[in-house]
Amino acid sequence: MIASAATDPPQHAAVVTWLTLCCLLVFGMVLLGGAVRLTGSGLSIVDWRPLRGIVPPLEPLHWAQLFAKYQQFAEFKLLNPDLTLAQFQFIFWMEYAHRLLGRLLGVVFLLPLVFFWRRRWLPRAALGKLCALFLLGALQGLLGWYLVNSGLADEPRISPYRLAMHFMLAVVIYAYLLRVLVGFCPRARAAHNRTSAKVAASGGGLALATLLLMFASGVLVAATDGGQIYNTWPKMGDQYLPPQLFALQPAWRNFFENIITIQFAHRTLAVIVLLAVGAFALRLMRAAPASAPMRSLGALMLAAVVGQVILGIATLLQSAPIALALAHQAGAMALLSLVVFAVASRLPSFPPLAAATAD
Repeated sequence: MIASAATDPPQHAAVVTWLTLCCLLVFGMVLLGGAVRLTGSGLSIVDWRPLRGIVPPLEPLHWAQLFAKYQQFAEFKLLNPDLTLAQFQFIFWMEYAHRLLGRLLGVVFLLPLVFFWRRRWLPRAALGKLCALFLLGALQGLLGWYLVNSGLADEPRISPYRLAMHFMLAVVIYAYLLRVLVGFCPRARAAHNRTSAKVAASGGGLALATLLLMFASGVLVAATDGGQIYNTWPKMGDQYLPPQLFALQPAWRNFFENIITIQFAHRTLAVIVLLAVGAFALRLMRAAPASAPMRSLGALMLAAVVGQVILGIATLLQSAPIALALAHQAGAMALLSLVVFAVASRLPSFPPLAAATAD
């Protein structure tokens, strides 16, 4: 539904291909960030060198120097005193790959943006959004170091608040980038009939809002290792309402710092997302003709949200192993993609590139 038609001018196909690649890279960046978190690799690189940090360690002496730096910080002293050089190299490469992909994404986004702008291939309405996305990406890089820096103090634990900011900004960037991509695809808008467009306008916002809340809840579960307790379902242990849900004062802190409350909120939001997104998907399917793209999109959305709930339960029951946890995160991103596409495709498309060039 996003691919360009053969009749589109080459510059249009180039812009769509570029934005599609950027979406895929951001998707991969989010998953790689999850892998960094799950493998405990995020504090392995203890300094921030935006340019010089591109060059990886190439000699044994360099590796020894980096390992010695890591050994000076609390994570090694308190959590990993028996870590070998080979084990350090693994967590280093994980974090290095995450940072390198971030740099690559910045280059892949910025250079074509400048090129397309100079060639006047971008409508003014899209150019402002793309510049805003670049600024958000730069802010994301700063937030990444701000996040890492929180764990380089006396306590080797990253701030859940900073992790939530970092992750949610990545999600917002992805969703906004996908919305811009859909704006370059007028056939996506044509896939709606009048009724399905009304459904997307009325139910899409609620579905998207509940999904974003679910993402925020999920990152707090990850930040507090919330998948390691109460590995039962549907009850939490022997009860539906576990004790100490509001053990912290003031009460609002429980939703951000109390591991029991965080997991309970995530379970509750899963039901809300299932109802909101499931209802949205069913309404889309009813509103669209039998063979219409929006009917297929609704069916995919319904399957995705049901599958995501099942995958979440399996992840919890297995105490959040890395493979299942990453699959759960990938499923959430895929579900977000479907909802954003349904909502964005009813919005006005950007002016044709021919008209933009004539400005």
